Amino acid sequence: MLLPLLWVLAAVAFVGFLAETLRYVLLVLSREDALPGGLVSFSDAAVAFGGWASLAGAAGCGVLMILWTLRIREAAALRSDTVPARSARAVVLGWVVPGLNLAVPGGVLAEVEHLGLDRVPGERPRPGRLLLVWWIAWGLSVVLGVLVFAWSFRGGVQALADGVLLHALLDLVCAVTAVLTVRVVRYLEALVEPTRAVRREILVALP
Repeated sequence: MLLPLLWVLAAVAFVGFLAETLRYVLLVLSREDALPGGLVSFSDAAVAFGGWASLAGAAGCGVLMILWTLRIREAAALRSDTVPARSARAVVLGWVVPGLNLAVPGGVLAEVEHLGLDRVPGERPRPGRLLLVWWIAWGLSVVLGVLVFAWSFRGGVQALADGVLLHALLDLVCAVTAVLTVRVVRYLEALVEPTRAVRREILVALP
């Protein structure tokens, strides 16, 4: 359920990026001449759809991602015969509390990767390249989300235009982060829960 929803989030976030880009182009063109009402209405509808669909998709993915994180860390601990470094409550708060969500999610997934690679449990986890790229994208999406929210309280034409660009950038980063999350989920599941080889029975004739 998590992976399909992540793909849906990536798609609607990219639609939001295109819609916000179109809105910015229309804002620039409107300085020189009046725009067709139908085109403006289409732009507004596309922006509204992209924004609300992305918000709903992000909320759904967030809940499923937290549940998946709790499950995968338990599987990693079971595989290595260790105890998770963080409690379930700490993991949940780390995903949702501003500030903590910049560090805790990446740290937890790095611990899962560390155990999945059969490294010494007591050593400090060193996240691989894929996880580092995801961590950067995730942190950027969180920071941009806060910035876009704060920017919405500003007034003026220029602030509106800048806000459209920020929304477009946020949607693009959200789409990229969703795709990277799909790769991270598949990667960690393959490490912690490797697919078992199919056993084939062979009939041997005894003399």
